[in-house]
Formats: sequence, structure tokens, C-alpha cells
Amino acid sequence: MINCNGSLFPEEKEILTYANRGLKYGDALFETLRCVNGTLFFWEDHYFRLMASMRTLRMEIPMEFTLEFLEEEIKKTITKNELENKAVRVRLTIYRNEGGLYLPETNAISYLIETTLLDSPFYIINEGDYEVELFKDYYVNKDLLSTLKTTNTILNVVASVYAKENGYANCLLVNTDKQVVEAINGNLFVVKGDTIKTPPLGDGCLNGIIRKKLMEVIEATEEFQMVEESISPFELQKADELFITNSILGIQPISKYRKKQFANTVAKKLVGKLNAKARMT
Repeated sequence: MINCNGSLFPEEKEILTYANRGLKYGDALFETLRCVNGTLFFWEDHYFRLMASMRTLRMEIPMEFTLEFLEEEIKKTITKNELENKAVRVRLTIYRNEGGLYLPETNAISYLIETTLLDSPFYIINEGDYEVELFKDYYVNKDLLSTLKTTNTILNVVASVYAKENGYANCLLVNTDKQVVEAINGNLFVVKGDTIKTPPLGDGCLNGIIRKKLMEVIEATEEFQMVEESISPFELQKADELFITNSILGIQPISKYRKKQFANTVAKKLVGKLNAKARMT
């Protein structure tokens, strides 16, 4: 079942029309998060990121759009799909209502909630092969819009096709200054010795929730130093480890970039701490 503005519909029901602004203009935002046994992982962070993003895009935030209201709607959808005691992937999409061309006729919004069963209730490390390559056909802009989780993701789509065509598990995206900013589906962390580095938001990377939470985890340790700093492509092959983070996978180690094979020792140390932090939400 799909939740559209509080009403539940079968998945095969045609809900959206040809005039949908998310379809026509990419005029939409979304949040993807984990829910395990009725607990929404890092829900407050997702909610406040969504509200900030809606304000940035000049969307009208309904009076009823409280933290509690949206949580209730998500849980209602999960229960209707009989997933309340499972691990669930939740996608909440916000789109501006129909009307207008580039200039909307209204800033009022609608929402969709989708749920999908996940294999594991916890973040786990995938120790299989995971080779990546740089995607340099097109670039991420160094601006605020690049940090938002919008449906305008054509760069990620084209990079995904490139990765599949060339046998890579993922690609790393670069910005207009030729700095590495993120992966197709998550933020990038680079480990060298006891230093863990991730690009700053000013470089155009997604303002990821797991990025934020993992930085908090790392900063709380005495073992590692957390650094927000631009990453040159030349640093990648000199690193001890590379890994990607997002709200569904948690931490995904990169096993190979070009001729360099990477370990996943640090990723394994951090995933337990990330799970512990998630259980506290």
C-alpha cells in the first residue's frame, strides 16, 4: 500500500498524473530512512533536513507537518503493509502541486510514503567485491542545491548507467573544481592512518544523515581524527580505506579503485558504533 496525502492506495493504483511537477520539472524532495520494529532511525535528523530543504525550495509547509504527524503517517503505512515487526526501507517524497510551467501556480505540496522490506534489521558490512571508478562526463555543482535530496538526479542516473556498462559497483562523482565529492548513492569517507576525511558541504556533496551521524561517532573516539576537507582524485589510491555511507546501507566499503585494493578494518570498527547510535534514536 502507498500513502498519498494520508490516504492508502494499492501499489498498482495510478495516483500521479501527467501534470505532476516532480515528473515534469524534478520539483520534489525525498527522504529515505530505515525503520526497524517500529523505530525510525535518526527520524528527527531526517525531519529537520526535510523542513530546511522545503524552505530552500520555497515550498509551503503545511501546518500539520509536525514531526509527530509525519511519523504517524509513516507508521500507519508500515502497519497497513504488515511490516511493523520488520526492517523497512521508507521513502517519503514531497512534491509541489500541479500547475504552471517553470513558475509554479502554487507552492502547496503533496506527499507520498512508500515502504519496502529490508533483509537485515542492522547495518552490516558487505565484504564482497565493490569496485568503483571516477565519473567525469558531468560534474556536481558547488552550491546549496547540490546538497539537497531532490528528485532532480539525472547526473546520478547517467553515472549509474556508466557504472553498469563498465562493470563497476558504483562511481565517485567530482565537482566543477575536479574534487571528489561523493558516490552515486551516498557520501564518501577516506581513511589514511588515523585520519578519516570527508568532503565539506561547500564542495557540493549531499548533506547526508549518516554522514552527519558517522562524523559524530568518529569525533567521539580517541582512535581517529575526523577532518572535513576537499579530496583530490590523487588521494584515493594513497588511502588505506574508502567507504560510502547512506541511510539504508549504513557503511559500504570500497574494495577496489583502479589498481588499488582496500581493507575494511576501520569500516568494521565503525559500523557497530553506528548501529549503537541508531538504536538510541
